[in-house]
Amino acid sequence: MSKTNMTRRGVLKTGAVAGAGVALPTIFTASSAAAYMNEPTGGSVTLGFNVPQTGPYADEGADELRAYELAVEHLNGGGDGGMMNTFSSKALKGNGILGKKVEYVSGDTQTKSDAARASAKSMIEKDGAIMITGGSSSGVAIAVQGLCQEAGVIFMAGLTHSNDTTGKDKKANGFRHFFNAYMSGAALAPVLAARYGKDRKAYHLTADYTWGWTQEESIKAATEALGWTTVNTVKTPLSQTDFSSYITPVLQTDADVLILNHYGGNMVNSLTNAVQFGLREKQVNGKNFEIVVPLFSRLMARGAGENIKGILGSTNWHWSLQDEGSKAFVKSFGTKYGFPPSQAAHTVYCQTLLYADAAERAGTFNPCGIGEALEGFEFDGLGNGKTLYRADDHQCFKDVLVVKGKENPTSEFDILEVVEVTPVEQVTYAPDHPMFAGGNLGTCNPG
Repeated sequence: MSKTNMTRRGVLKTGAVAGAGVALPTIFTASSAAAYMNEPTGGSVTLGFNVPQTGPYADEGADELRAYELAVEHLNGGGDGGMMNTFSSKALKGNGILGKKVEYVSGDTQTKSDAARASAKSMIEKDGAIMITGGSSSGVAIAVQGLCQEAGVIFMAGLTHSNDTTGKDKKANGFRHFFNAYMSGAALAPVLAARYGKDRKAYHLTADYTWGWTQEESIKAATEALGWTTVNTVKTPLSQTDFSSYITPVLQTDADVLILNHYGGNMVNSLTNAVQFGLREKQVNGKNFEIVVPLFSRLMARGAGENIKGILGSTNWHWSLQDEGSKAFVKSFGTKYGFPPSQAAHTVYCQTLLYADAAERAGTFNPCGIGEALEGFEFDGLGNGKTLYRADDHQCFKDVLVVKGKENPTSEFDILEVVEVTPVEQVTYAPDHPMFAGGNLGTCNPG
């Protein structure tokens, strides 16, 4: 496994020894000295922030770290408190978590499952992390979620959009605040049909890993249900940087829509190649050729530049939302860093607050107590309106945003506009939906 570069930050005292203030970790075995894994015994508690600091999703990782730092600052009583002031739960007091100062360690997932597991394992074993969070890849999230289940710590997923995270690979110790591929399809397909018509022929380019597979399945099913035809589906390696060889075959079909099931740097590169090949100027079947990006982020849109204008997609959250929670977070983040936060930043900030709040409400750091506090938890004030953490699968349910690239952006941050806020009822599905079948949540593991 790749060795990760671990950095301890936050409120560590000068000369502190790594792991001080926590029981000696005994990953994968029960500790005789503690009731649960890494039970804090001193005046601090350590959280593990595991993000892509290198690789195709590094931009998301950088913004995640910024948000984690802000969340720790707020939990420890610094800054203006951000969304702690708008959160419907009032358990957090700005005095850490259960009176303990919050410290953290960070690692680089490299957007590779083995590296991410090695990083998380080191955080748990060497640093006494009692909760792991982060990531911008579903492959990474599923791998780390499995490790956290085995180790007996809570995993608060960062960016993970695959249906499998809370479907066939769901775990009792894992919770997701991000929406999923099914929700993108359910929100986006009606808008695509309304704007582009129901008689369309789609060609899919898809990142060849769990997220891409379930995103393709979801948008394909949702569009076909409204009359679209799928011409072809082609898988592309996550490591791909030049997609020219994948664009050329599209021109040899009668497809009139290209759907890019790509994220991060992959999407920037594939969209750039598609525009370079003149797809946006083409007419096929008497219709203007269209490009769709089912999962968007502002960071991706900025990387794509002019090419993103007018292109439709979905997103988990956007800094232009005017609810009180979103405005409070944008203000805090902007004051600290000088620019608005991305959906990556928003997601992981919320996950940190939600973990801390659950510990306060449960009165314990025991992962099983925290799990019980999160299951079935309904709340508001963290953006996206009212939200439910469903007990059946630990998936959160909230409104989903359909967005498009702005035709006349006013800045490098004002690139996307919200065209529709899809109500949560439209994206809710039964726990036994076929796209989420085959998994078993199991029982909480306290270590």
